[in-house]
Amino acid sequence: MVSSPVLEKIWHHISHNELPVALNPKTTVWASHLSDELKRRFYKCWYRSKKKAFTRYAKKHAEDGGKSVARELERICKNCTVVCVLAHTQIRKTGLSQKKAHLMEIQVNGGLIPDKVEFAHSLFKKPVEVSFVFKQDECVDVIALTKGHDFEGVTHRWGTKKLPRKTHKGLRKVACIGAWYPSKVMFLVARAGQSTYHRFRSSFFKLIKLYRIGSGSDNANATTESDVTKKQITPMGGFPHYGIVKNDFLILKGSIPGTKKRVVTIRKSLMVRTSRRDLELGTVILSFVHTTQRQTRSSYKESLNLSLLLN
Repeated sequence: MVSSPVLEKIWHHISHNELPVALNPKTTVWASHLSDELKRRFYKCWYRSKKKAFTRYAKKHAEDGGKSVARELERICKNCTVVCVLAHTQIRKTGLSQKKAHLMEIQVNGGLIPDKVEFAHSLFKKPVEVSFVFKQDECVDVIALTKGHDFEGVTHRWGTKKLPRKTHKGLRKVACIGAWYPSKVMFLVARAGQSTYHRFRSSFFKLIKLYRIGSGSDNANATTESDVTKKQITPMGGFPHYGIVKNDFLILKGSIPGTKKRVVTIRKSLMVRTSRRDLELGTVILSFVHTTQRQTRSSYKESLNLSLLLN
């Protein structure tokens, strides 16, 4: 289950020109008001700063009545070929200790350039819920940083075979790292170093299917047709190392890289699923959501059973 911040706000859009090598940023249009959790992203030390970011931009926007913004939007429609938006998470709604929002650039596709600009401008300062982007029974790609295991040797890092017992100066090594010439170590040779904590995407390796889009305001968001008990998705005592889920959430079938509380990027699947295994899943109907306590092995893990016992 993914319960990281799923609500985002669109704050500005940026456009690009085509060059022979890469895209060249043309202009940027910001919203008139930016929240403090987004401004923290542009500061190294927030409480020592003067917090003057974007104050001149907002003042100019208020004095000319939005004429400068309209002028920049017209430039985008005439000169640009790619339109992107910047969206940030509402980190304050998660209950985490972090106060700095996550910022991400998302490309807008479909339609002509004026249509893209109008669509992006209509989302200024508005939350985009996860149900607006994804649907149930949809295959998605998950991108995140894997769990870090610090500096590891070749046996743990690459799974090389251990040397015999009587080997001099250790067993968990690579016996020969290369020939005399060429006088260098090839990149194919297993070496010790940083293990994991790398960017991983699951688009071509595993099937990640969306089983449910739950609402955080629903008191029965874990209720199913077979289990009509009114309960929420948060188990007794909360999720270990996370806490209580207060916002919208996703239930995904498949493994999610990374640790708890780590931000996860979810996108629509790039691969068209054609295998029989993927097509046979079809519409998934959940019959039961396990909400027992995760920390202990008590016989009374459900809140209903526990209340009956105490009474």
